[in-house]
Amino acid sequence: MMPPNAPISEKERTRLLPSLTNRGQLEQIERLSINAARVWVMRAAVLKREDLLTEAFARELHRRMFRGIWRDAGRYRTTKRNPGWEPKRIAEGVRLILDDAEAWFRFGTYPVHEAAVRLHQRLVSLHPWSNGNGRHARLMADVVVASHGEAPLAWGSRGEAGAPGSARPLYLEAMRQADAGNFGPLLEFAGG
Repeated sequence: MMPPNAPISEKERTRLLPSLTNRGQLEQIERLSINAARVWVMRAAVLKREDLLTEAFARELHRRMFRGIWRDAGRYRTTKRNPGWEPKRIAEGVRLILDDAEAWFRFGTYPVHEAAVRLHQRLVSLHPWSNGNGRHARLMADVVVASHGEAPLAWGSRGEAGAPGSARPLYLEAMRQADAGNFGPLLEFAGG
């Protein structure tokens, strides 16, 4: 995690809409925008939508989370990333992941929290966006949990968090294990 006074790189600055000078400003404006998107998406009318597990909805949610901040909000990345799928296959990958998740929920393949956590892990591993992949995937998981009337996921806030930022290494390790097929630590971290 970069310190709040760390400058924004020139490459990032070209993608940003507002004029910001440091990482703390960027994190603050992103947090406000994500909170506004969360308020919108958790409204009963939105949670009842039948398109929650579609590519169009995933893009709409990302756009709402980062509009006014990143020029490419709601648009898939066009450059190679590691981890991540090839840019030309991202739309296909998102559709496959969301179709799988829809089937998990429809047929009860996994309990709701586990299905949501698996959806989160797969979206992050695909890495469809230039920015905000984990935050978007966590909010997508939260949306499907809420749409099924289940208790919210905690994402590391229920345990012994310790100092601010101490949940991040636990999250990253849990994601590494989930990438290798062991979902236990990520389920525990998410509180599912």
